[in-house]
Amino acid sequence: MALISARPKIADKKSNLKIMEDYIKKTKADFYIFGEMFLSGYPCGDEFRNLAETKQGPSIKCLKKIVKEKNCYLVFGMPLKDEKVEGLIYNSAILIHPNGKVDNYNKRFLITFGPFEEKIFFDEGEESNVFETKFGKIGLFICYDLFFPEITKALALQGADVLICISASPSTTRKYFEALLPARAIENTIFLVYANIVGSQESLVLWGGSQIYDPLGNLRVKAPYFEESIITYDIDLKQLKTARANRPVLRDIRPEIYRDLYNMSRFHRGD
Repeated sequence: MALISARPKIADKKSNLKIMEDYIKKTKADFYIFGEMFLSGYPCGDEFRNLAETKQGPSIKCLKKIVKEKNCYLVFGMPLKDEKVEGLIYNSAILIHPNGKVDNYNKRFLITFGPFEEKIFFDEGEESNVFETKFGKIGLFICYDLFFPEITKALALQGADVLICISASPSTTRKYFEALLPARAIENTIFLVYANIVGSQESLVLWGGSQIYDPLGNLRVKAPYFEESIITYDIDLKQLKTARANRPVLRDIRPEIYRDLYNMSRFHRGD
């Protein structure tokens, strides 16, 4: 896998497509992973509505050609139009397969506090699916989703081998992400791949530092902070069997707890 910590240009899809193409062509890998909202840049405000496209849009068509030529998989973030309801858009992670198939995950937990205003512009995603590839089953999630362990647990229980989190995390939150990333890997005995944007996006300064953890939470590779970079790592899925035998957390799940959690969350009154 190749993790790209790069700086997209705000509201300039043409330039960002060129950045993606250049990184893909300069390094050999089976997977290329860019950060959250890489196609558009992150803080675009009302312009997100004009920048959004469907999965059949011109940007994905362009990237499908590059992916086919390179015979690789590509993951990146973009504002995605709802294909049925006019005016709805999502903060989405896109997975393009070598054969031209396009899958997506729409961010379920939209960050709306401090400088972040995602609920103003985006609709919440409703599904967490696992996608089949030649290199195992892939689960996608986005940035703030990391703070909600139910997301990664749902993907692991559907048979995911690798979880990919794309992100636009500013420097003020780095310590939280670097605490939670290995925790999510350990509690699901799963490979955890994290790709973060780097550099300034208007008032935000993003820390980069893309990284990969193995199923026991060991850090396997890490990009430098605050620098554009591309790092690669070969994931060995055979480690999953050993990790899950030694620490059988998925075997020991108690499903009734999730029912209880639903009731506590749905009907709590604070008393």
